[in-house]
Amino acid sequence: MSEPGLFSPLEPLAARMRPRTLDLFVGQQHLLASGKPLGDAIRRGDVGSMILWGPPGTGKTTLARVVAAHTDRAFVPFSAVSEGVPRVREILKEADERRRLGRGTILFCDEIHRFNRAQQDAFLPAVEQGIVTLIGATTENPSFELNGALLSRTRVWVLELLAWSDLRILIDRAIGDRDIGLGRLELAVPDDARDALAQASDGDARRALSVLEAAAQQVGHAGTISRELALETLATRVAVFDKNRDAHYDLISALHKAIRGSDPQAALYWLARIIAGGGDPMFVARRLVRMASEDIGLADPQALGTAIAGRDALHFLGSPEGELALAEVAVYLAVSPKSNRVYVAWGAAQAAAANSPAAPVPLHIRNAPTGLMKDLGYGAGYSYPHDHPSGYRPQAYLPETLLGSIFYEPGVFGYERRVTERLSWWAEQDRKARSAEPGSVKPVGQ
Repeated sequence: MSEPGLFSPLEPLAARMRPRTLDLFVGQQHLLASGKPLGDAIRRGDVGSMILWGPPGTGKTTLARVVAAHTDRAFVPFSAVSEGVPRVREILKEADERRRLGRGTILFCDEIHRFNRAQQDAFLPAVEQGIVTLIGATTENPSFELNGALLSRTRVWVLELLAWSDLRILIDRAIGDRDIGLGRLELAVPDDARDALAQASDGDARRALSVLEAAAQQVGHAGTISRELALETLATRVAVFDKNRDAHYDLISALHKAIRGSDPQAALYWLARIIAGGGDPMFVARRLVRMASEDIGLADPQALGTAIAGRDALHFLGSPEGELALAEVAVYLAVSPKSNRVYVAWGAAQAAAANSPAAPVPLHIRNAPTGLMKDLGYGAGYSYPHDHPSGYRPQAYLPETLLGSIFYEPGVFGYERRVTERLSWWAEQDRKARSAEPGSVKPVGQ
């Protein structure tokens, strides 16, 4: 049981059930287990400034409080939303006075990614001098949101979503705790309801306990929280997605990699997650168009057209009707043969263009709209391919310095198998032409 009297009964259940010791902390064993650097540092009472980065409800604030308790330091919270630099200076002055009396200070900055540069800079001298131990909590990637000077003076620890078994421990603890939990309500909560609540809370302890509390308020003293009621109370939860932050890019990355990996089931799942979380369908449509070029290319030339058609259908129908077109595109791309040969070729061609930006266009393929240009040899010797029965005439098209360069090599799947045959036939015509007229035909790069 937790210690009685430490929390106000008016506090939300999630706040009341916060553990005050490391032994009661649930989850994050990859950081806190015996032998792990952070866990051992806390047990020694020797903890430096840090950034706790992880999703909501994973215990960032709780862990900061545990650090303060284990190291016997004052816990001073600071909010970037409601407080500014003057308050920072006041806190640092108090911390310096406290240090003179022999006690340290944990300065806890929740949502530290919201701090402006002036607020971040104000912490630096105090952190360097050891006046405070800074613990920042953020749901956003610190490398994007915090300045380099502050990051260099802290260590970043990544917290993970809680496993459902961890959430089940917290739920059981809250139901049974008569001092600060729901024990006095004598609720009946069957195992299937507890499991459903744990499994459907998406690794978020705060969400699990908040939903449990809401359900308890609904059934009242000695009531029963059924599995159906637990899921019904959870039904309004918002999918984890932020269209401007890491969750957005993680889900888009998952969709892209599922399609590249030819898994239509995963592609549909991640697409559904993005849409359910409020992602912009048109943004997804643009990404699908990119995937068609990057990962399928000429293995299936219809892929790009299908992706464009899906985008147009979405634009024409709007949401939610048009989202079905995105699902069709995602499945089509996932089951298509894959090739990144055009993607690789384009990168190689860009590099060649950057390395030889002034390579002259061969005279025979230059435009010659005036008599002077013709006199200078522009267009001389050019052979019009359509004048030949095969529609092909060996001749050089690359600058002299790049003759023989190969940027695009077709893959072995889908339409590119036919491309390989065609390129091989053209290469054979080049070889025959060179043999028939030595020196008259330069390699065309294929």
